[in-house]
This record gives sequence, C-alpha cells and structure tokens, in this order.
Amino acid sequence: VIKQPINLNDIVKAYLERPEFEKLISFHPDVNVRFDGTRNLKYIYGSPLHMDKTVMNLVSNAAEAMPNGGRLVISTENIDLSAPYKGHEVVQIGSYVTLTIEDNGTGISPSDIEHIFEPFYTKKVMGRSGTGLGMAVVWGTVKDQKGFIDVQSTKGKGTCFKLYFPASANSAGKKEPVENGEMFRGDGESILVVDDVKEQREIAGNILTELGYGVVTAQSGEKAIEYLKSKSVDLVILDMIMDPGIDGYETYRIISEMIPNQKVIIASGYSDSDRLKKTQQIGARAFIRKPYSIETIAKIVDNELKKTTVPQSNATKCYAELNE
Repeated sequence: VIKQPINLNDIVKAYLERPEFEKLISFHPDVNVRFDGTRNLKYIYGSPLHMDKTVMNLVSNAAEAMPNGGRLVISTENIDLSAPYKGHEVVQIGSYVTLTIEDNGTGISPSDIEHIFEPFYTKKVMGRSGTGLGMAVVWGTVKDQKGFIDVQSTKGKGTCFKLYFPASANSAGKKEPVENGEMFRGDGESILVVDDVKEQREIAGNILTELGYGVVTAQSGEKAIEYLKSKSVDLVILDMIMDPGIDGYETYRIISEMIPNQKVIIASGYSDSDRLKKTQQIGARAFIRKPYSIETIAKIVDNELKKTTVPQSNATKCYAELNE
C-alpha cells in the first residue's frame, strides 16, 4: 500500500463531504457533528485510503452510539509529549498529530473496552451495522504507522477515541523514504485468500495487490479447494474460523493432501485455539494474527514465498473474487 504525506484535516473534510457521510447522518438526524481542525496541522506519513476508512469507522460507531441523538466532535491537534502518557496504552515520548472522535452517547463498559480491537467483538458492543471489523481496521492502521490509541469511556455519558500518529519531520509534506513494508514487495506471485467475511477478503486483497501480488479470494474452504483442483497458486492465506462449511483445519488438511508442498499461512484472531494448534501439528507453520498491519503481512508473505524455489504460476498484479 502506497504511503504518502497526509494532512488529517484534508482526510476528515473529504469524508464529511462524501455521500457515505450524508447517508449516515440521514439515519441519525438528531446527531450534531462538528469538526474542529487545528490550523497549521503537521503532516503524517501513511495510506490515505486506510486513514479514510479509520475516520469513517470511528464516526459511524460514534453516531450509532447515540440512538436518541447527541453531539459528535471530530478534532485534530499537534501534540509534543515530553514524557510517556498512560491511557488505554502507553503513548511514548514524541511529536504527534492526533485525531479525536468524541460522542456523548451510550458509552462502553470497562470490560468491553479491553476487547474492542479484537476482530468481530466490536459488533456486539458498539453498533448494529457492519461485521465488527471496523475497530480492527482502525487498530491496524494506527499500528502500521507506529502510532497509539487512547480510549476513554463512561457508561451513559459517552466515549472519546484519540489516535496518536507520529508527525512527519517534513512539515512541507514532501516525499519521504518508502516505509519498511515496501521492502517486501511481490513480483506477480499468486495468492489465494480464503475468508468467509467479505470485508476481510477485501482488506487483504487490496493490501496484497498494492504490494505487487496477483490475488484471488474465496469465501469458503470448499470454493478454495475446488479452485485449487484446476489452478495453482504460490501461496494460500487461510482463515481458521469459517461458517458455514468446513473450517480452516479441514480446509488445510484437504489442501495438503491434494498439494503436499503448497505454501499456506494461517490467519486468525486467536493464537491459542485448539483448532489452530491442531492445524499447526499437521504442518501449518506460518501464522498471522488478525487484525494485521500492512508491514506485518508484507513480511510474513515475503518470508513464506522465499521458501518456494520455483513459482507455481505466472500471475500478474490483479485482484479477483471467485464467483459466489
């Protein structure tokens, strides 16, 4: 994913002018939204696409937390920390640009706050819409930029998310050296992403395509197996928990019998499940925990592909979804 200098004020303003925001507010007409953007805001260095999705997810969650209406304030600020700050996590010393989304809605309980960045947990506690991947996307975006997240909430009074992004040393927003993830670019190798959640397939597919791989996605283990009966790929990224149909363990077992040398990375939001351990016991060594950052998936994919001496296909940079 290409990174570039970003002014967060521009990202927020662009989102507030889009049809998606207008549609959101049409469902929440009693929610009053205000944007307070700091003048002379420093630049950060990241992916505009992922920053846009971060703003969209946080604003959507805040609006849904106010079913009877309320106040939603979006703000940006330049902050210099001379000492570590202990919030939801410890924010280290440094120069940051912050993005804050604050509402006076229903709030989040302390027990739920501990889990809100886990895949699919969000849906249970923060809103009706979506798949529960929204906060996982926020987490991945912030961590990919070496940033921090603070969350403060009180049941019945509201919630405040403050994201800390390292400020760019280049205040003019000029091009900077390419980030670490760009060191691990593909050369058209083919990757099959297997996941029952459409949004997760899209996230992985878009990241890997931008990194130079040819990507095909499948919504089930059955579709992946059928595809591999007639097609070859250099790597499979396989979700562990899929419903309905066979899970990651059973899919891996069948694939490994069909194609003994097939490279597979297991993806899961849980690192200690029994099915994951069982899958690893029968040969699945590579593992990536969801949600993953761009840099993390770039490194793991690159590492696995280097173990393959001869590519099994001649894919080009593309992204396709198997027919559902």
